[in-house]
Amino acid sequence: MNKSRDLVIGIIRGTHGLSGTMKIESTSGEIEHFFSLEEVRVKKGNFNKLFTIELVSGGNPLLLKFSGIESQEDARALNGFEILVPRNLACPLNEDEFYIEDLKNAKLLYYPSIDSNSIEKTSNEKTKQTKKHTKNTASTELFEKEPSIVGHITDVVEGGSGQLLEVALTESVNTLLQKTDIKQKKVFIPFNKEFIGTVDIAKKEVQLMHLWILE
Repeated sequence: MNKSRDLVIGIIRGTHGLSGTMKIESTSGEIEHFFSLEEVRVKKGNFNKLFTIELVSGGNPLLLKFSGIESQEDARALNGFEILVPRNLACPLNEDEFYIEDLKNAKLLYYPSIDSNSIEKTSNEKTKQTKKHTKNTASTELFEKEPSIVGHITDVVEGGSGQLLEVALTESVNTLLQKTDIKQKKVFIPFNKEFIGTVDIAKKEVQLMHLWILE
């Protein structure tokens, strides 16, 4: 299993019974691809281990049993851990969708003359708040100036009410905010329509809607 290309497809959310079976939350909201898996990688922090799947069952909730996890106590120790597989084994994408993993290393752009209300009206796509997302394809005619690169997305993490983009800020933020120094070199931005506009996975570019959230 190629770790560098693995995608998160699920999160362990609890135990089921006494034999080590676990409840799984599918991050895409779909479960069909789980039934063809033979092994997965489980990761959290420094823990990173490959497990063979003994059993896949259910649907609400989805249940998994790993070889070597034989008790409720063993299963409970993995609660909250992520389940990863190679990209080709993840949930298939529909047209204009992308994996949340593909946001990593993208440039975060801010357009000084942006009209966020107009952009929202031009986008008829609905974004799924999962690891699989729909592209927002607002017209570039709404942008009057060249964008500034205000940061680079270094990670995507789970927040209390959704996913957060971890962004390493660039020096251009000082100029845009008219400040002499940005104390926080990294910020977390909610990944939703209020703060994020157009996402261009091919160009690795993500549009920031409001500059003030970087302060």
